[in-house]
Amino acid sequence: MPPHRHHWDDLPVAVRREVERHTGEIMREEPLPDGASCELAVALRTPTGWVFCKGGQADGRTGWPYRKEARINPWLPDAVPRLHWTVERDGWLLLGFEHAPGRHPRLEPGSPDLDAVADLLTRLARELTPCPPVEVQPFTERWRGLIAPGLVDGDALLHTDMTPRNFLLGDRLRLVDWSAPCRGAPWIDAAFMLVRLIRAGHSPADAERWAARIPAFAEADGEAVTAFADALVRLGERMQRTAPAPHRGPLLDAARQWHVHRLSRQPATN
Repeated sequence: MPPHRHHWDDLPVAVRREVERHTGEIMREEPLPDGASCELAVALRTPTGWVFCKGGQADGRTGWPYRKEARINPWLPDAVPRLHWTVERDGWLLLGFEHAPGRHPRLEPGSPDLDAVADLLTRLARELTPCPPVEVQPFTERWRGLIAPGLVDGDALLHTDMTPRNFLLGDRLRLVDWSAPCRGAPWIDAAFMLVRLIRAGHSPADAERWAARIPAFAEADGEAVTAFADALVRLGERMQRTAPAPHRGPLLDAARQWHVHRLSRQPATN
């Protein structure tokens, strides 16, 4: 279950005062409804403008993703909002980011936002290969037992959570919430996004044509991509059994459609 969402005024006074040491007086706060993994997600109006603040219990189950995101942020390109400060006090861990206003891109067939998504994933795969010198989990370890390691191993820094909620389209497209990074093959984020397009109404063939605009995916080994689709189905089935949630069913259905499409393209064997 997602963590309980706190309001700014729920924080201990000492924690709020520590944040104001970085920002100046907080003049206004606007809770943000999107996102399931943050105990606190709020836009703060300060004397120098808005800042986005997220965080939660420092020693809770969400503490380590915040630390991970803070550690890798300096290595990420400017398509990712900058981390300005970190506050850890009285059991709370808060991150203060550059505010990136915008809406989530639309992924349905014919959406004009699809070009921006493809362009951003192309740029990230290029700029984050090789992986910056920061410690992140290998994708082969995260998917241990699901797929042969050699098929997804690589030296790209991956985001791995391609929900449209993590993209913000304002004056340009930004990718936020780098709390689950991995190091692996540079085409993996495009493959995750491809499944999101199928969920949004694209046929698997059309979704693959979109993904082929991203060079890292276009150059991926076909056997590796098919094995990825198969592993994604098995992972989705496992998650549905162990931690069912409303969003998992449609994603699993999309992954199954893609896997069937991949198998239909394989040559028949005698």
